[in-house]
Formats: sequence, C-alpha cells, structure tokens
Amino acid sequence: MTINIDAEYAAITEAHEGEQEALFAKQNVVGVATGHKIKEGRDTGDLCVTILVSQKLDKALLKADDQIPKSIGGFKTDVVETGEIFASDNEKVAMKDELGIEVLKQRVRPAKGGFSIGHYKITAGTIATCVYDLTPFPGIPRRYYILSNNHVLANSNDANIGDPILQPGPYDGGSVPGDVIARLSRFVPIKFKTLTSTPINYVDAAIAEGEFHNLDREIYWIGYVKQVKSNPKVGDLVEKTGRTTNFSNGRITAINATVDVNYGSGRVARFARQIITTNMSAGGDSGSLVCDIKEGAVGLLFAGSARVTVINSILYVQSLLHIRLHP
Repeated sequence: MTINIDAEYAAITEAHEGEQEALFAKQNVVGVATGHKIKEGRDTGDLCVTILVSQKLDKALLKADDQIPKSIGGFKTDVVETGEIFASDNEKVAMKDELGIEVLKQRVRPAKGGFSIGHYKITAGTIATCVYDLTPFPGIPRRYYILSNNHVLANSNDANIGDPILQPGPYDGGSVPGDVIARLSRFVPIKFKTLTSTPINYVDAAIAEGEFHNLDREIYWIGYVKQVKSNPKVGDLVEKTGRTTNFSNGRITAINATVDVNYGSGRVARFARQIITTNMSAGGDSGSLVCDIKEGAVGLLFAGSARVTVINSILYVQSLLHIRLHP
C-alpha cells in the first residue's frame, strides 16, 4: 500500500530507502530513518539519514564494511544508539515493579483508552481507543471495537477469530468468563523474517468486537481524538496514556523509519514507515494511542527500547484494519 510522504521528507526518504539493504547488513544496525542531525547533544534542525544501532562502537572496532558512510544520497548521516528494539510486552510487564508506577490495571466499564487489555493467552497490553468500521459513513455503525496491537489482541498471530479478550489483561487478574469484554474480530498478520526473505510490515494492529455500552472512545487523561494527524514531523510533541507508565509525553525524533523488531523466541519482524520518539513507554504499554498535544491521533505504540519508542502510523492502522477513529 502507498501513503503519500510529506514533500519536505520525500527526497531524503527515497535516498535512504534505496540503501536500506546495504545498511541493515552492517554490524549492529537495527533501523534507518529520517531525522535531524544531532551535534554535541543539540538538534541542529538539519535533515539527515538517521541510522539506529543496537550498540554504538568506535570506528576502530568496526570492519571497513561495517562503518556508516558520512552521507547517503547527498544527505548527512547520524548514528543513534537505541539498544535492541522489542515489541513492548516481550519486556515482560513485570517492569512495572522496577518503575514503581501505579499501573492502569483496574477493571473498568465502559473500557477507556489507556487501561489494561489482552488476549486470554498473553500477559497484558493497553487499549488504544474504541473504533468502528470505515464504512458506512455517514450512517449507523453496526459494530464497535477495541483497538490495540496484534501482539496484544491476537497473540502475535497465534489466535483465532472469536477468541476472548480480557479487560483487565490476564497478568492483571482478568479471567474467563467474568472479564471477557470483547472477541477478536480481525488483525493484520505479522510477517517474520526467515533465512531467505525479509518481508515488510507496516502495523502491529488488531481489533476486537465488543458491546457498545462497554466501550468508550475516551482516552484516560487525554480525552477524545479530535482529528487524525496525517503529517507528523520531526520535533513534534506527542503524548499517550498506557497501562504501565500511565500518562507520558515525548518528542518525535525520526519518521519514515524502517526498523527490525524482536518478538522473542527468535522471531524478528521488519517494519517500514514507522515513527520514532524519545522513550515514553515500557513493557505493557503496547497498544497505546499516541496523540499530538491537540488530541490528534498520530500512531499506535507497539515497540521500543530503553532509549526510544516505536509507533505505527495511524494512517496505515486505519487503512489496513478498515476502521475509523474520528468522524
């Protein structure tokens, strides 16, 4: 599928997408994106090709073939250490104990964005918000859904349509049948890397159908989505409410990113056209809806590290799941 790239970023995105295979072949590279050149800890505002690495090494420790070029397609490069990027619930939601933060693990009806949710076989993730089908509009929706990640609602593909979804998630005490709030309705399958191919993903997303009176479009501490943000930019401020770290905010540091995400058990999936922010999440926040500070939906949080958070573009989420977040 194709979603137009903002004209400001089109040329640099084309430049680094043409070099991605060669860049990913280099030691420690986990992502390639469009960002701003950082010099002496200061954002210069100059567009650059941002190379995400699990560990930043001195050039003397790298083979010549593993060194990052100073420019790509006429644009400067910048190497940013992120650590390895994991789909968030694979960090085990027990991280909450280390953080000392009061988690949104309560049973709530109607359920709101930000609270604990999960397929009956996982730990726990986060409700993004509640949505309805893309068509008809205007009209009378016939079904209503909870939006979250595939790895939260569909157990990373290992689920069947109709499976029970619990609120709160199993890790937070949710059980069948008393806490069943919805049933898995549809999900975008995650395509994992193999020895012979590296398929591209755009979203880690799923929806579960529930009864209208049990679902609320409000996001706790943020409010209602007022618009869909179609053109996020480097430097934009964003916020989210999630099951583990509650309300948090961050700043977009890179866009149009291609990243390799670890799902555990040897499974890695490559995602394109992602949004990278400063660290604003922890394990269990997967599924949170990330908004700008004017309640415009930006994307669906699904992965991260101790240094960054990774977000699916909301445009891809809406298109691939055929849903509507805002009238």
